[in-house]
Amino acid sequence: MTQAAAHSANAAARERLSRLPRPALWAIAARLKTVSLSLTPVLAGTWWAAQAGLWRADVALVAMISASAIQIGTNLWNDAADAERGVDRADRLGPPRLTSLGLLGAGEVRRAALAAFGVAALAGLYLSAIGGWPIIGIGLVSLALGYLYSMGPRPMSGQPFGEVLVIAFFGLVAVSGTAWLQGAAPLSPALLALGLMIGLPAAAVLMLNNHRDRVQDARAGRRTLAIVIGETGARVFYFAALLAALGLAGMIAPSPWLTGPAILALWLGHAMWHWPVSARLNALLGQTALYQFLLLLAVTLG
Repeated sequence: MTQAAAHSANAAARERLSRLPRPALWAIAARLKTVSLSLTPVLAGTWWAAQAGLWRADVALVAMISASAIQIGTNLWNDAADAERGVDRADRLGPPRLTSLGLLGAGEVRRAALAAFGVAALAGLYLSAIGGWPIIGIGLVSLALGYLYSMGPRPMSGQPFGEVLVIAFFGLVAVSGTAWLQGAAPLSPALLALGLMIGLPAAAVLMLNNHRDRVQDARAGRRTLAIVIGETGARVFYFAALLAALGLAGMIAPSPWLTGPAILALWLGHAMWHWPVSARLNALLGQTALYQFLLLLAVTLG
């Protein structure tokens, strides 16, 4: 995309979005389309506890509020921080960022992010009263990671270990922690496999984002995993993460219900391999998040 074309597309996006009501702008800034990535792990841990008759509706609801608030806060802070760092420029290929387009102010976006983190902290206090110090530790680390994702001298969004952190916190920790809060043993091999199954598609979403933004990220001095392993490596990682999650689902609960997610995984892998690095890849973000949820659904039905 030439600079002239990029500026034209940027102006067109700004004009189109400026007609939307402010609640719609905030929904875009919060990236609500992929908030299921923080909700699905809680549902997975709750389902696991329910198999032993241990599930608690209050824990499930508050954990969903806390997890989604951390993700929304991270997204909002990233929207403001990347605009101020000059990462989001006119040639951005990803979904629109409201601060860089001038449709939301950096200050108000940061305040909204802090409010979301505050909601997460309040919800975390309730969960901490049930789970004690381990939950307090997990909550503090999660809040710190949400802040440091875009801040500090070396923001984690520009480092090559983001996918590992996503697998750990959006998968293993979130699923096991939710199950443990509801009375289940947190370290059983099958539960850890379930957490890994949930975390791998979430890491695939991050890889997809970083694969699409490799040129802009490299220009900003970032060293994401997609940049480190190259274009082909990023495509292989993405598809391998989807297939590994599918394999784990088959180990946990083999059933014909996995046919649907398997077909979707093949489609997503084909698209990632053949589509050029362009804004067209944005269509795969929501579909990859849907794949994660369909895997869980297939496991529960199986």
